[in-house]
Order: sequence, then structure tokens, then C-alpha cells
Amino acid sequence: MSKAHRTKTQSKSAREKIKEQQAAARARDRRRRVVTYVTAGAVAVAAVGLGWWYAVSNSRSEEASAALAPISVQADGSVAMAKPGVARPVVDIYEDFQCPACKELERVSGQTFKNLAAEGKAKVVYHPITIFSQEPTRSNSVRAGSAARCVADGKQWLAFHDLLYQNQPAETVAGFTPAQLVQWGKEAGVSAPGFDQCVTSGKNSAAQLSYSKKIVDEQKITHTPTVKLNGTEIDNQALFSPRELRDAITEAAK
Repeated sequence: MSKAHRTKTQSKSAREKIKEQQAAARARDRRRRVVTYVTAGAVAVAAVGLGWWYAVSNSRSEEASAALAPISVQADGSVAMAKPGVARPVVDIYEDFQCPACKELERVSGQTFKNLAAEGKAKVVYHPITIFSQEPTRSNSVRAGSAARCVADGKQWLAFHDLLYQNQPAETVAGFTPAQLVQWGKEAGVSAPGFDQCVTSGKNSAAQLSYSKKIVDEQKITHTPTVKLNGTEIDNQALFSPRELRDAITEAAK
């Protein structure tokens, strides 16, 4: 073999070796990138999962922890729920039985309010008002609020309150009919003489509207639900997160 041929062969082998080394390096680099992407993806999935878990745990409704605290219907139509001697913190719930957001608040955080009152950690005061001005929601709200004023027993009132939200009509249709309200009263255990007539006559409609105007003006209510803790409105993030809601109220009780 000539010297020139040997040199050419050696040069070719060197080039092939360099190519092989370069290919191996590229393969190692690709493997590192894949590992990095997979790791980053796993971290991202874990972060999303953790965020989802945190959101779910914060929004999970509480279970009933004890018997209800004593409930008393006030002369003005508001209803207080508190253990004897508990005067603060005060949680004022301004709600409209026709309001979908109020229904959602009751579904998500209603039990938290009841539990805190039962545990002696808060005095909870319900203020059923009519905030709607358009029909048929205004009349629906007035009928429901007026009917609630026909219930004098505290526990029966709260049971009736809960049934009103469970059976809330759509905002676009006439609902909360007198016949329905009478039936739900019976389901709530109301047996007082005159309840049926009180509901069907709408005798408390004027009182419902008068109280609503007074509350809206005095408390500067622009929306329902509005919930105030010792006079300061609780923001929606805490309001619809039972864990945050509990933390805010128990902190105020210290």
C-alpha cells in the first residue's frame, strides 16, 4: 500500500471517529434534555396537583360538629344564633332568598357559620332582605322573606331558611308561591296556628320591604351576600372558602 493511500485511509478513519464522537455527544445531550423536560413536567404536574388539592381542601364544606346553638327570632325580622354569653365576634349575614350567590354561600359555607356558633366562637345574625328591583325576582324575594317572618321558633326558622335555598327558583320565573312556602314550612316543622294564613296573605310584605330599605341604607349594602365580621365586610375569597372563613372568625374571637 502506498504512503499516500495509507494517509488517506488514516484521515478517513479519524473523520469517522470524530463523527461518531459527535453523534454520541448529541445523543447524551438529547438524553439530558429529555430527563430535564420530564423532571420539569413532573414538578409542574405536582405543583398543579398541590394547587388543586389546596383549593379543594379550602372549599370543602364542613360537616355538622355539634347541636345547633340557641336561635332566636328578633322583633325586626333578623335571627340570632349564639350560645349563652357569646356576644362577639359578631357575624352579620345579609342575604336575599332569591339570590343565587346567597344559595351558593349557604351550600359552601353555611355549615361553617352554624358550627362556629355551636362551638361558642361567634354570634351569627341572619338578615333576610330584598335587594332585587326587577321582576319576577323582587316579588319572589318578598314572598319568601315575608313567609320567613311568619316563623317564630328559631330552629324551625333555620330549617325553613335552608329549605328556601334548596328550592330557590330561577331568576327568570315566578316562584316561591304561597302554596310552596306553606308546604316547606310544614317540612321545617312549623305547626303554629295561623302560619298558613300568615304566608298566603303576605301580611309581612310591608315589614320585609321596610326592613330591607333600612338595612341597605344603614349598612350600605350593594350586593348579596354581604357578610360582615364585627362590622367589616369579609372578602369573597374567604367567604367561599370554609377554612379561610373559619380562620378569620376564630382569629377575631381571640
